[in-house]
Amino acid sequence: MSFLTLDLNLLRVFDAIMTEQNLTRAASRLAMTQPAVSNALKRLRYSLNDELLIRTAHGVKPSQYAEELWPSVRRALADLETAITPETFDVSRAHTTFQLAMADATAALWLPSLVRTIEQEAPQLNIRMVPLTTRDPRQMLLRGDVDLAVGFFPGVTAQLAGSQTTSASPVHHERLYTGEYVCVMRKDHPLAQMPLTLDSYCEAHHLLVSFSGRAHGLIEEILLTMNRKRRILLTVNQFFTAGKVVASSDLVTVLPRHLIGATGMTDVLVARELPFTTPAVDVDMLWHERDVRNPAHKWLRAHLAATAHAKFTQEIIGKH
Repeated sequence: MSFLTLDLNLLRVFDAIMTEQNLTRAASRLAMTQPAVSNALKRLRYSLNDELLIRTAHGVKPSQYAEELWPSVRRALADLETAITPETFDVSRAHTTFQLAMADATAALWLPSLVRTIEQEAPQLNIRMVPLTTRDPRQMLLRGDVDLAVGFFPGVTAQLAGSQTTSASPVHHERLYTGEYVCVMRKDHPLAQMPLTLDSYCEAHHLLVSFSGRAHGLIEEILLTMNRKRRILLTVNQFFTAGKVVASSDLVTVLPRHLIGATGMTDVLVARELPFTTPAVDVDMLWHERDVRNPAHKWLRAHLAATAHAKFTQEIIGKH
């Protein structure tokens, strides 16, 4: 293959296919028919002497060569786009709607500030919330069901961090905040009057916040390493519900410290250090490659990052 004879339009098709991971969505992105995209892919396969996309039982996946090639193609096209169409963006005139996925407590934490900013700076920008019922929202992003997901996605972010050195990914992420887990109970709970020990913790009755309803979580894995277990009397799928139940019962629960305020029950709840070590609670935002250079989307990400920094700084000052 000679670069001089390569149709560079095929690289735009290649970028769209890699971004969308789907020929139909790539065709829509490019305002082309699916047969035209399929034909372009066939020509590029011939030119590059590689399959590029390999059919599997679950659809298609990029070949190793495609994954290695895509970052270079993506950067080159981005540079060309910037040179040809310099970014001019006025947030006060932006007229768009974003769909966000967050858990209820996360939304309660971030949305008030976002709404105030929109009313002051971006009066024509709209937000639509979508329930977050998974620790892996990548398919929601790939399908275009949501524009941004915010939450605790440890498995996803670990994979994305690894992909930065091995291959490209159509999903991007940014760390917003790092918190810690604590044991939460009502202020007049018997365990609130004494240091929390491993024995007293395991003997208590527990509430677990579980999106799936499955009575098994991170704490179970930690206790298993110590040959201990706890009784999960109740699972709920909302942090607000968890706060209400714990505030009016003898149940205890484990929550990220920064989400206690979102339960609306801070005046009757108390947090205690757990009698064992837990991983940090990393709050990330995830978005799709298709929105990387979208100026309104960049504005939204920048606002969330700035809000996270302010909240984190305030919490650090409060601790000292």
